[in-house]
Amino acid sequence: MKKILKWVVYGFLMILLSGFIFYLYAYFSTQSRLARVYNIDTPPFVLQTDSAILAEGSRLMTVKGCRDCHGEDLGGKLWLNDPMLGLIVTPNLTNGKGGLENYSTHDWLVALKHGLSKKRTPLLIMPSNEFSMLTEKDLNALIAYGKQLEPVDRELPKSSIGFLGYLLTSLDAIPMIPAEKVDHSRQLTKFVEQEVTVEFGQYLSVACEGCHRKTMKGGSPVAPGFPPVADISASGNVGKWTEAEFIRTLRTGKTPEGKMLKQEEMPWTITQHYTDVELKALYRYLKSL
Repeated sequence: MKKILKWVVYGFLMILLSGFIFYLYAYFSTQSRLARVYNIDTPPFVLQTDSAILAEGSRLMTVKGCRDCHGEDLGGKLWLNDPMLGLIVTPNLTNGKGGLENYSTHDWLVALKHGLSKKRTPLLIMPSNEFSMLTEKDLNALIAYGKQLEPVDRELPKSSIGFLGYLLTSLDAIPMIPAEKVDHSRQLTKFVEQEVTVEFGQYLSVACEGCHRKTMKGGSPVAPGFPPVADISASGNVGKWTEAEFIRTLRTGKTPEGKMLKQEEMPWTITQHYTDVELKALYRYLKSL
């Protein structure tokens, strides 16, 4: 009996030791990834500004999820405070106290297209894998609007990753460092015609890939505690909806089946700001899959 108990204790200690070693690996490998300095080549970017561009930039700040993450005034906010996952704070995007003081057009472009800071190190959870696919026209509108934001004085604490956050980041189970997914050599596309076409719908669908995957067929939950991600291609339930039902769902959050979508699982309060052309193009693309 003593021998059995001894081996049980040894086994338990080995499990603890293995877990501790893996945590150390996860911690130091993640820290190394976050400290990496990227050598990127960015061509000159001439910023165009007029009232129409600024208006579109304001709309894009909403439909691309910037306000959802950084707050309605884009002054930053506490995005996640979980003792296991970590403290994730989205920065103040204005030039107020605690914000992006002295951020040039080039710095904005590097952050959006590459997901990198002024020091060229990765930004936490900045979805640059999506923003890097935006056209020069859309990036111009976002940057032009961002640079003229009313200053918000809001000093926020720094983000920090928790125990589970390090483990999941090491396993690539959560998108903590999107800059690693970016093709940093990719040249900007000038613009995409805003028409009800599969091509324009595909361009818009990049914003859906983070959850629904590139195939739009969904899959496993995006994070612990979330449900499996739905198939929104023609082979899924969404494929049975009419164009009018699709648009109504993305505008109201209520499906044709009468289900009310949860904002944290499907951000319909963002998609409700899409134009009719955008929603029709997106529907056409999803139906083509």
